[in-house]
Amino acid sequence: MKLRGLYAVTDSQLLAGRFLAYVEAALDGGVTLLQYRDKSGDETRRLREASELLKLCERYKTRLIINDDAKLAKDAGAAGVHLGQSDGLLAEARILLGPDAIIGITCHDSLAFAREGQRAGADYIDYGAFYASKTKPNASPAPLSLLAESKAQIKLPTVAIGGITVDNAAQTLAAGADMLAVVHSLLAADDVELQASRFSQLFSSDS
Repeated sequence: MKLRGLYAVTDSQLLAGRFLAYVEAALDGGVTLLQYRDKSGDETRRLREASELLKLCERYKTRLIINDDAKLAKDAGAAGVHLGQSDGLLAEARILLGPDAIIGITCHDSLAFAREGQRAGADYIDYGAFYASKTKPNASPAPLSLLAESKAQIKLPTVAIGGITVDNAAQTLAAGADMLAVVHSLLAADDVELQASRFSQLFSSDS
């Protein structure tokens, strides 16, 4: 499984009133993975939105990941789930979703979390925040050097998140990231499709 490219993460407040249109524009620009992230307790709406996103993703051959909720991933038919450190056991999500599901984990700035995730069968690891983040302004900072350290020790695709912009994306990839997880810099752009394309072009040498 090759996991490399632009990893778009939705934000329910940022996308209020323009949810599907902006996500489709991002997909037009070349998103590799799309994560549905909604922290509300409205289970009916969350399932409806996840199902709508899945239909979009299938059209673009993009895989849909659900943030924090393995049951929602199962119910919606998503490709997998992304788990934080307090979002349940990876092993339980694997049993629920099956061997082919994509399961990623948040590691913050911790190689220990990444090693634990690798032992548990994660498909990718997520580090950050590497830069000041508008989505999570209080996130603990992670040094770019962590990406190279992880590459030397952890044999899993690596996602960088937190304040990723077109301006700092190249240096983040050069430091060792396989995927760039982007929220605000992508979905708050004046032209979402163009912005997604700018990010995606950074990976074009791999195609």
